[in-house]
Amino acid sequence: MTVMVVRQWRPAAQRNIRNQWSRLAAACRHDWGNCAGEGRGQASGLVNSLLSQKYMDVMDLGVLSDMPNIRNKARHKLRKQQELYKCGILSSYKRMVAVLVQMINTSRSMKCFSQGAKGYSLLQFSTSSDDKSDTGDGGGIPVFTFLSVSAFEELAQELVEMFKMELILKRFLVVELLSASCVKAEAANQLSWYDELYQGETDDLRICSLYVEETAKPIMPRLLGWKSAADAIQSNYQPNREVLQVYLTTWLADVNLDTHRVDEIFSIVGEEMHTSFL
Repeated sequence: MTVMVVRQWRPAAQRNIRNQWSRLAAACRHDWGNCAGEGRGQASGLVNSLLSQKYMDVMDLGVLSDMPNIRNKARHKLRKQQELYKCGILSSYKRMVAVLVQMINTSRSMKCFSQGAKGYSLLQFSTSSDDKSDTGDGGGIPVFTFLSVSAFEELAQELVEMFKMELILKRFLVVELLSASCVKAEAANQLSWYDELYQGETDDLRICSLYVEETAKPIMPRLLGWKSAADAIQSNYQPNREVLQVYLTTWLADVNLDTHRVDEIFSIVGEEMHTSFL
């Protein structure tokens, strides 16, 4: 890369890196948090409704206990309520998948390729190129002060991996919560790990590298840095209070997101480009 090309490439690369990391910050700190928070609220409502239905027979209804069929009517209303909560949980999960897909596309758009015939004094740049000789990384030179394009890509990929593992764990919780009931369902109506939760989910999981083509099923949920030996999931269709509480706590904890490392990554990138992502 000639000195002239470098002088033109670096400002374009800097603009692109700033834009992509601003998108990553918005996805990680705002979009994901909103989706996960709404899903947690819907999950809490579902758990409360399930427990109310489960213990309806021993619940003290006070003066309402004299009303005809009051408990049956309450159960019916709770079941309707549970369906709404389950729709809300699924909607939140679908939005989290969309956020992750956006993060992955952003992490793959860090490079800056030259556009136009070689030898021109004025070049334009793009995030894609058909020229295989153009690596899009300026030959590995720093974009700002120290970090190269590949260094920015590695940091972005580290973020993406955390959110991928958290998404597949959230999917496990979604399957369990959508399957939860106070009555025993027929096997044909029971949701399994292998089922597509919404139309197009399989394609989205493929984009996220969370779908195993050989087995035609999503990868198994796990904690970041730890792989389970289990190759199948048996859903608990009638979980007790303690199990439901574990589901809520796991959702709330975002156990696969190392928030300290996330903050550290955005701090490193922010210092490099003299901006703040807080």
